[in-house]
Amino acid sequence: MGYGFMVRALAATVTAAAVCAVLSCWLVLIGWSLMGDAVSHAVLPGVVLAYVVGVPFALGAAVFGFLAVALIGVVRDTSRVKEDAAIGIVFSTLFALGLVLISVTPSQVDLHHVVFGNLLGVDRADLVQITAIGGAALLVLLLKRRDFTLYAFDPVHAHAIGLNPRLIGAALLGLLALTCVVALQVVGVVLVVAMLIIPGSTAHLLTDRLGRMLVIAPALSVCASVVGLYLSYHLNTASGGMVVLVQGAVFLLAYLFGPRHGVLGRRVAAIRSARTPPPPAG
Repeated sequence: MGYGFMVRALAATVTAAAVCAVLSCWLVLIGWSLMGDAVSHAVLPGVVLAYVVGVPFALGAAVFGFLAVALIGVVRDTSRVKEDAAIGIVFSTLFALGLVLISVTPSQVDLHHVVFGNLLGVDRADLVQITAIGGAALLVLLLKRRDFTLYAFDPVHAHAIGLNPRLIGAALLGLLALTCVVALQVVGVVLVVAMLIIPGSTAHLLTDRLGRMLVIAPALSVCASVVGLYLSYHLNTASGGMVVLVQGAVFLLAYLFGPRHGVLGRRVAAIRSARTPPPPAG
């Protein structure tokens, strides 16, 4: 690990894995998996335009992330189109716009790295950017975790005690856009949604308590991401793809062997229950 590029890649991976995993707990509970997919794809044209204008990639990605969220809300609220259709229309259109812009933009930088990730190419400026945005998003998530949890489980009760569910939802969507920016350079646009969904889904199979999910999800995500990074280095494979592949393998283990909600775990518990003799009458 004496190589500078590996140290920077490791730091970027840990930061992105942690913040994505914490946010993923609420995305899974609320049912916003498709929204995560939409925002992660919609930032692509922002990245390309940021390169053309000469501003940091994160700025363009954040602008288009917020724009995607706003457009989805406008289409949903002002037409007969339902939310899932509005999400599909907006994210596919913006993603296609990004691909077209890449094809017509002369560049000394391989903008295809934005699509597929360039973890081993993270420089010091990128690392500072990832750490700053990721740290800010993580801090807000932890400070406002009670409000976000109440919104996820009972937005009506949240409104009754004086909270604004619409504002809380908008804050979560804003954090989603910022988190996509953090993960963009680690795994690329295509695989950002995996880092936003897999950790929370894995933790949800292992526990029924959100407090424990907020510990299990980032712990598993960080470990899996570090393992994936090491494997990609030694096997000479795509680093972002390997990170997500290891996270998917961890999810598969939880899906099969989870003590209460795993497929095999439930069967073992059922067999043990059937073999246990009933208590004596009286």
